Amino acid sequence: MVSRVKEVRRLVEAVPDPEIPVLTIGDLGLVRAVEEEGGSLIVRLTPTYSGCPASDVIRRDVEAALASGGFADAVVETRLAPAWTTDWMSEAGKAKLAAYGIAPPAYGPVLCPHCSSAAVEELSRFGATPCKALWRCLDCREPFERFKCL
Repeated sequence: MVSRVKEVRRLVEAVPDPEIPVLTIGDLGLVRAVEEEGGSLIVRLTPTYSGCPASDVIRRDVEAALASGGFADAVVETRLAPAWTTDWMSEAGKAKLAAYGIAPPAYGPVLCPHCSSAAVEELSRFGATPCKALWRCLDCREPFERFKCL
């Protein structure tokens, strides 16, 4: 039998990210803890940054997933410390980003997600969301977003 904590973690980590729907909040590493304390289930989430506009939507979607799984009484908490980092993203999540056309965060060279070229340039530090920047490939000439290293 699967424990309540494991089942809740499975449900919560499967919640899609509202800004990049190919990712789940599990892929992003936003689920910091799922614990049982005094008979209550506690889910602790860390947003990508404290002012993330998707935080309220993520919380609502997590609460809906919990309710649909029979855990409506679970408590969802936001934890800002330690601050989220792209190091918490799963390798599977980074691969999903690249397949979706967004360069994943990497501390090495930035590669075009369309043709894998390293001949790229940053056009704008700010993309469609605060977590991304706008880039262009100099070989295939395609624009793309890059998930910033945080």
